[in-house]
Amino acid sequence: MSMATSIQTLLLHHPTNLFNHNNNSPNTIRITTTTTTTPSFKPIFIKCAATTQIQTPPPSTSQDRVFNFAAGPATLPENVLLRAQSELYNWRGSGMSVMEMSHRGKEFLSIIQKAESDLRTLLNIPPEYSVLFLQGGATTQFAAIPLNICTADDTVDYIVTGSWGDKAFKEAQKFCKPKVIWSGKSEKYTKIPSFHELEQTPDAKYLHICANETIHGVEFKDYPTPKNGSGILVADMSSNFCSKPVEVSRFGVIYAGAQKNVGPSGVTIVIIRKDLIGNAQGMTPVMLDYKIHDENNSLYNTPPCYGIYMCGLVFEDLLEQGGLKEVEKKNKRKGEILYNAIDESNGFYRCPVEKSVRSLMNVPFTLEKSELEAEFIKEAAKEKMVQLKGHRSVGGMRASIYNAMPLAGVEKLVAFMKDFQAKHA
Repeated sequence: MSMATSIQTLLLHHPTNLFNHNNNSPNTIRITTTTTTTPSFKPIFIKCAATTQIQTPPPSTSQDRVFNFAAGPATLPENVLLRAQSELYNWRGSGMSVMEMSHRGKEFLSIIQKAESDLRTLLNIPPEYSVLFLQGGATTQFAAIPLNICTADDTVDYIVTGSWGDKAFKEAQKFCKPKVIWSGKSEKYTKIPSFHELEQTPDAKYLHICANETIHGVEFKDYPTPKNGSGILVADMSSNFCSKPVEVSRFGVIYAGAQKNVGPSGVTIVIIRKDLIGNAQGMTPVMLDYKIHDENNSLYNTPPCYGIYMCGLVFEDLLEQGGLKEVEKKNKRKGEILYNAIDESNGFYRCPVEKSVRSLMNVPFTLEKSELEAEFIKEAAKEKMVQLKGHRSVGGMRASIYNAMPLAGVEKLVAFMKDFQAKHA
């Protein structure tokens, strides 16, 4: 048993015990297990030499971790969590946790500036684009986009390939004149249209897409070109953000909630061409005005500081993996393994999405015998594979295999699927 584990165990079993530390021996931790009768708690101080490793256990000791297939908030890289754990109490000698820092202090400024710099490197974001760290989720951007980019009388085009695209369209109805130029609803959102067949509105202010539909598992593999005069393509990339390289210059606006691939919930990232900033409708609330946030470097009010810090750690991790080209290779491999298991099951498992546009992030599937679905989810949970139930609007199962889902998790799921089929086919 490691020293860290021993200390944790003692604390769990003897929560009122005190650490007695001999200041003359900095390498020694003395633990007294005698129960105290004092009702109050005294501070615990642990001093260790630099060579003593007690804070961060290696990943191999994480026996209680599950494979979390949730659609969001989703699993995070284990090494990122462990690093955050080691920096939680005292961030890099500052004497503070990131949670306690002033958002205008030099410490947090270094965090948010590094996060933006690393994101720009990951996506090769051109200098004529601003990067904003906001709040309110991608859903808030459903309103912010039309409020900032068009007038109440402007027509805008929406391609609706799933629930989120549909919600974005409905919200835009309050602020402009959106038009659905294609919808996959009649076919239960299982495909993406051929771009040359789209009848775009000639004077549309922008064309909006949802790059990856989390609920229905439909993903754009390429992107349409707006045929309007302004050429503004707007994309909700919440569930495949930073999962693969993207040519940012093809878009006017990219927005994404962080809680799928790059951080915890609470952070929304907007990448916007600078010439689109500063034209907000007069009715636009100050917190939805991109100009306000751009001029204040995302610090107009207190931002989600700790969430931004976590995103920064994830960006560093993605760069250390070799960037988004390498990340995409890993994601393709995971998707191939899982989809092959579904397609080769002789109909026992089925994925309704057209093969050419299947998502590499969210894999929906059903059982031939729907009455077995509850048992599938229950038995998978016993094997430490959780959150496999499909969205309430579509049912079935859904495995979200974002960047942080290791290959081992997908391989374990596939092995379980084959065993389950053998028992119930």
